[in-house]
Amino acid sequence: MNLKTRQLGRSGLSVVPLAFGGNVFGWTVDEATSFALLDRLVDAGFNFIDTADAYSRWVPGNQGGESETLIGKWLKRSGKRDRMVLATKLGLELGPDKTRGVSVLAGLSPAYIERAVDASLRRLQTDYIDLYQAHRDDPNTPLQDTLAAFAKLISQGKVRAIGASNYSGERLAEALRISRANGLPRYECLQPHYNLYERAEYERNLEPICLREGLAVIPYYSLASGFLTGKYRSAADLAKSPRGQGVAKYLDERGRKILAALDEAAAKHHATPGQVAIAWMIARPSITAPIASASSLPQLEELLKAATLSLDPASIERLNEASAYD
Repeated sequence: MNLKTRQLGRSGLSVVPLAFGGNVFGWTVDEATSFALLDRLVDAGFNFIDTADAYSRWVPGNQGGESETLIGKWLKRSGKRDRMVLATKLGLELGPDKTRGVSVLAGLSPAYIERAVDASLRRLQTDYIDLYQAHRDDPNTPLQDTLAAFAKLISQGKVRAIGASNYSGERLAEALRISRANGLPRYECLQPHYNLYERAEYERNLEPICLREGLAVIPYYSLASGFLTGKYRSAADLAKSPRGQGVAKYLDERGRKILAALDEAAAKHHATPGQVAIAWMIARPSITAPIASASSLPQLEELLKAATLSLDPASIERLNEASAYD
């Protein structure tokens, strides 16, 4: 595939315009399938994987770290570490550190960051993380303390760039101000919840900051838990998969308008609704690389095609109108 890379903020890292979401590893995808998916991803010219130390803690019997562990095994077996931009996250939980007792709080405290990065590096079987992201804001830790801890990791060569996920516009702007004022590394990347249905929060409060500051944006839930693929069109469809109940909220008048617009564009471009939904995001000037996952090779092939799908202006405008929000 002919893929044009994009800059990840001012980090010097270049990525293709689609990130593979590693949340499925250790959850809906076993080891053999994980390896097959990653091999195909790289062979097709893609280089961007996003995961987190919390993936997939929600699965009964899992502790967290399963996704990183599988990726690490693949990296060691394949020898393709130098071809990948590897992103992971820490700090999803803000309470006691359940892995080591209660002396250190999980979140973004310097002590926990130091502990978490070493654990991720061991699981990933690598010496460095390309993009290390705060999984969520930690109101209990001063931003300057968190950024200083990240600076230490960068100086040690453990991390190349840092990013933020799930930050409000106010806190993101404050973090950037603190970085400038104190000569600390800045968040080069934002990972927000954003897709064709979920537009308002990002476009109103976060996109202006990202454009002004030159931040990369790698949104998650790019397909709205599968709703934007067209798989769920009625209440009866919700039983099709374990994720079905999570998309019930999208089955309203606006959601149906969006599906209709996706169907039109898909027919026009000989594509699928899911491919169109991702292509719409890739075409938005502020977006660097939407995150999407696949649990089988056929699903992955569908995703890969989305990265090279170019929508015409009329289709983009039609999608914008159908997904307009108050």
